[in-house]
Amino acid sequence: MTERDSPVLVADVGGTNTRVALARGRTLVAASTERFRNAEFSGLDAVLQAFLDRHRNRPERAAIALAGRVQGTQAEMTNLGWQVDAGAMAKATGIGHIALLNDLQAQGHALAHLPDTHLRRLRAGQPEEGPKLVIGLGTGVNAAPVYAAGAGHFVPPAEAGHIHLPLHGAEDYRLADWLTKRRGFASVEDVLSGSGLERLYAFHAQEAHSGTALNAEQIMAAMEAGDALAHATGRHYVRLLAQVTADLALITLPAGGVYFIGGVARAFAPWLERFGFESAFTDMGRFSDLVARFPVAIVEDDYAALSGCAAYVQAH
Repeated sequence: MTERDSPVLVADVGGTNTRVALARGRTLVAASTERFRNAEFSGLDAVLQAFLDRHRNRPERAAIALAGRVQGTQAEMTNLGWQVDAGAMAKATGIGHIALLNDLQAQGHALAHLPDTHLRRLRAGQPEEGPKLVIGLGTGVNAAPVYAAGAGHFVPPAEAGHIHLPLHGAEDYRLADWLTKRRGFASVEDVLSGSGLERLYAFHAQEAHSGTALNAEQIMAAMEAGDALAHATGRHYVRLLAQVTADLALITLPAGGVYFIGGVARAFAPWLERFGFESAFTDMGRFSDLVARFPVAIVEDDYAALSGCAAYVQAH
């Protein structure tokens, strides 16, 4: 068995849980995926060791996707207080080589290999060969282009969630002022992340002179129940998401499509059409026809980051 045919370890490290699996090529080994609660471990090396203790063969290579900033062989999981050093972790676990990726990068590496059954198509557009754009909506927000490169793909790191929120009309300017007083400036992540949805609801509650405060799950339930304040929040969220997406699309020209990932994206999937995503996305003046060419879909594969890690290892 050659090194390329040997199983590799792949992991997806989130803020709450870490998923770990074995893969051969781009395919996850059946029944190998396990989920670990991060709070029960002192660090990522302990999580990997717990997984490896259950498996007889120790992989020679690994790729790990992390929901945090990655710089070469170093990464930091701010919310967990974990410092990750690929070299030190390789020594601790006995794995020959460990590559670190941002979780959004891992999702980008997975896009070319996802079956259509794992995608929820929002708009068909006119797809062509070319770059793709992956946008993550979850605990945080980020976005990055995906470029074909040799046998694999190149997904540059980014911190796109921290760009300024696009503002259109008096309501958005009031929102920006409200956010600036509380967050320093009005960023995309301050509104489009899970906690951002809660801020947006709080803003609308203040506008409506209501003292109600709801968490993200409660807001989605209130939308389902037909609550007027939740619907106003949801419509505003969808419009801002569409405008941010259109702005990013003009920067990256994703002829191969725009792909949303993350729990917030999946939660809003049934509401995007109802709350006017299409009209807001294509409302770009003289560039409306260009933006309308780009397909948009939601990735519904919970294991896409693991598959992306496997694809990355295979290509490298």
